[in-house]
Amino acid sequence: MAVKYETELYSPVKAFFERRGYDVKAEVKHCDLVGVRSDQNEPLIVEMKKTFNLSLLLQGMQRLKLSPFVYLAVERNRSKRGAVNQRWGELTALCRQLGLGLITVTFYKTKSPLIDVLCEPAVQGHMPGSSTGVHKGGIRRQRLLKEFDERSGDYNTGGSTRRQLVTAYREKALRVASALRAQGEASPALISKQTSVGSAAAILQKNYYGWFERLSRGRYVLTVKGVQALTEHAHMLEDNDMIERSINELEMDFSLNQHENSELELIAEVAEPYLIHGKSD
Repeated sequence: MAVKYETELYSPVKAFFERRGYDVKAEVKHCDLVGVRSDQNEPLIVEMKKTFNLSLLLQGMQRLKLSPFVYLAVERNRSKRGAVNQRWGELTALCRQLGLGLITVTFYKTKSPLIDVLCEPAVQGHMPGSSTGVHKGGIRRQRLLKEFDERSGDYNTGGSTRRQLVTAYREKALRVASALRAQGEASPALISKQTSVGSAAAILQKNYYGWFERLSRGRYVLTVKGVQALTEHAHMLEDNDMIERSINELEMDFSLNQHENSELELIAEVAEPYLIHGKSD
């Protein structure tokens, strides 16, 4: 069963790495899939294509500048036709020599896709390059991880082209827009306080998406485009609201527990002399 779009590879590949303990997000700084794991300092990067080609190989080589944990993922067509399907052994040897991991995804009509790891990345053997390249790679890796961390969830699909991506900046702008819609008209300081978005003032002033209108100094309202954007991303905003409510509930429970513990400590302190006196009798 041949896939029509490379985005169809994302779901099974994501599920595979989630089972390996990774937190996975799509389309982070031009990488199809990025994963992080608590016991691993370097990010996981996966580049996907419907078929193995030179473009995919070059992408993989570029990603090695960001992390040694780089995989290439392609569909494995069961029809056995085509040059690639006849040369998996050679392609695996090539990837292994370059330090890249290689994954194939086989799709079926009546059962779940099958993931086959033909080779793992040669983590210890990746080529670091020049000191300048390492420095630049380190900066880019930090930007990659920052973008990953600042996204509240996975709202994109790996392998997407010509689609509007939900970046960390867009998420912040949406939170600002949501707060502004609730207020009707507000100052950057108020919006920043309500949303905990430290860059709210800059987002309002730059107005990159055309969602905001400046009425006067320090006063902004939402535009029609802003309202449309909130409608389009309503699901994401609902998820964020649920997360915030959960955090607030946890903080409230923690506060109540602290209060209860303080009361118990006070009771124990008052009762202690009597307990000691009882033992001496």
